[in-house]
Amino acid sequence: MPKVKSDLQIVTGKLISAIQKEWGEELGLSQSRAEFTESVMSNAHYLLQAGSPDEIKKLISPLNVHQYLGEVWIQGHP
Repeated sequence: MPKVKSDLQIVTGKLISAIQKEWGEELGLSQSRAEFTESVMSNAHYLLQAGSPDEIKKLISPLNVHQYLGEVWIQGHP
C-alpha cells in the first residue's frame, strides 16, 4: 500500500524536483552556480525532513522560506 503524503510533502517534493532540474542544467555550465544550487537543494531537503509547518518554523526561524533558501537564488529561478 502506498504511503499517503501530506500536502506539505507534495509541495516540498515538487520544490526539490524543480531545484534538481536547475542543478542538473547548471552542472555543465558553472561549477560555482551548481554548488550554490546544490546548497539550496540541501536546504529544501531539510524543509521536507522537518515534516510539519511547526517544525519548519522552528528550523528556519526567524527567516521566511525565501530567505532560508536564498533570496538571490529565488530571484534567479522564478
